[in-house]
Amino acid sequence: MSVLLNGGERILIQGITGRQGSFHARRMLEYGSRVVAGVSPGRGGAAVEGVPVFDTVREAVREKGADTSCLFVPAAGAADAAHEALENGIRLLVLVTEHVPVHDAVEVVARAKELRVRVIGPNTFGIISPGKGKIGIMPHEYYTPGPVGLVARSGTLSYQVAAELTAAGLGQSTAVGVGGDPVVGCSLREVLTHFKDDDETRAVVLIGEIGGTAEEEAAELIAGLGKPVVAYLVGRTAPVGVRMGHAGAIIERGKGTYAGKAAALREAGALLAETPWQVAPLVLKSLRG
Repeated sequence: MSVLLNGGERILIQGITGRQGSFHARRMLEYGSRVVAGVSPGRGGAAVEGVPVFDTVREAVREKGADTSCLFVPAAGAADAAHEALENGIRLLVLVTEHVPVHDAVEVVARAKELRVRVIGPNTFGIISPGKGKIGIMPHEYYTPGPVGLVARSGTLSYQVAAELTAAGLGQSTAVGVGGDPVVGCSLREVLTHFKDDDETRAVVLIGEIGGTAEEEAAELIAGLGKPVVAYLVGRTAPVGVRMGHAGAIIERGKGTYAGKAAALREAGALLAETPWQVAPLVLKSLRG
């Protein structure tokens, strides 16, 4: 089975009439994802790639049975759009938008937990179960069905690793981008929990980076996962106090260092790759025992 999505989701795209929303709506449709509606206030009655556009999430849920949202609304309005989705029956929210203010993300994630809605992101590439469906912005050509679960804070590196795995004959069960911001809905640790319970996933690749404690928290589960884990960490030579790419990728007050994360992962039993192209050989090695 797949993790977090099964291909039967009825997806709406918030911000579908924008450049990013319309482009990725087309890409999701090409992959076979069931995009049933778009939401763009003031554009109700229009259509994008044959997908009907509504003024509100409530209308999209009522008329098209949407249960999942992929959000491309600009950062200033992303929190309001997210709350609209949460309050109107959406059960899975993929918040692609980057630069969402931290206090907005805190409120969205807190409300989602109250309503038992799963949030992926913000600042995520989304989620893909190869051959079943995708929600987000990843180049799906790099992904093939197989036994390797992939969870990442970085989008572009996950694409490279997926391509390397595919070239080595190792397809993926599901790939999840938890997001690169300091506050995210679905954590590395939570995704590992789902992979633990997934019979289709035989090995896991974790792509982490400096900043925060997400990797250390994930490491606490690795010893009991029952499946090999290969990790690659970004930011080995990053200077202290400088944000590297993602808002959450910054070492502050000695916390979130590469060395600390690497030590925690190794101690838990993960194999650590020093470069992205070392990941696939290590996964092959771990599966062969």
